[in-house]
Amino acid sequence: MLSDIDSSAILAVADIGRARDYYTTILGLELIKDDGNVLQLRTGTTSLIVYVSEHAGTNQANAVVWGVGDQFDAIVADLQAKGVTFEHYDTIERRGDVHVAGDFKAVWFKDPDGNLLHLNNI
Repeated sequence: MLSDIDSSAILAVADIGRARDYYTTILGLELIKDDGNVLQLRTGTTSLIVYVSEHAGTNQANAVVWGVGDQFDAIVADLQAKGVTFEHYDTIERRGDVHVAGDFKAVWFKDPDGNLLHLNNI
């Protein structure tokens, strides 16, 4: 039923202007729509929806995941150059900011509202 239909991630934020700046400037997403309380941003063939909510930053799990393949190292370097701070976890081996398990590489970082974002090389 839904297997051929793209899905969208949705994130709650407290400050839509700060979120717009972060997602367009730091992450490089294209702003498709901004109605003042809701943003629609292009990410690949789908959209990321960002909206104002009093529940912003309360999620403790991955909110958005990007599998970036062989672009992983370049994207991580770009984010580091822009001042993104990566999370460090003890449950998986880490080399610098990058968590590794065999050929798998991953980083986690938070947006200004504390939403947990994840990149991996899958």
